[in-house]
Amino acid sequence: MAVRSIYISEAQYLQAERQAQTKSEYLAGQVFAMAGASRVHNRIAFNLGGQLYAALRGRDCEAYLGDMRVKVREASAYFYPDVVVVCGQPQFEDEQEDNLLNPVVIIEVLSPSTEDFDRTEKFFAYQKLTSLREYLLVSQDKVHVEHLIRQPGGEWLKREYTQGEQVVVLESIEVGIPVSVIYEGVSFAKNRLGER
Repeated sequence: MAVRSIYISEAQYLQAERQAQTKSEYLAGQVFAMAGASRVHNRIAFNLGGQLYAALRGRDCEAYLGDMRVKVREASAYFYPDVVVVCGQPQFEDEQEDNLLNPVVIIEVLSPSTEDFDRTEKFFAYQKLTSLREYLLVSQDKVHVEHLIRQPGGEWLKREYTQGEQVVVLESIEVGIPVSVIYEGVSFAKNRLGER
């Protein structure tokens, strides 16, 4: 993930981003160019999005894939989660409806170039979203899903899944997704589905 070292304002970022051919994320004046995603990364995100679409049909929640920016006002940040879920009335920064303010679930598929950022700065920023209930980090090089769940006191409970027969239960939206479905169509040289 390349970082532009020149400080720019949120308004400058947003104006440029809305006209850009490629995507960049923004955190407190720094711009982070996003690289293209691998086939495995896209497959996992699509599997998750498809399951969420089917499970949320006819309900008061909706899921978005990759291109929906999330704004974290308190962190001066704009991010592109791989999958995001909102329930109730979606709230947006302005009439363009391209910066979601009230996600309930955020899912990031980890890439070698972004994993540290997704686990640290990005998660610290996401925690400032009072609407956020659950954060999923999904490995693309092995069967490993980390599920962080906000508790009533504000702390985060962590669950991990490494077996295909396990089910990730997104409690805030009452949806269970089998790990085997998350990784459907994906194989690993050293770690096949269901093996450690």
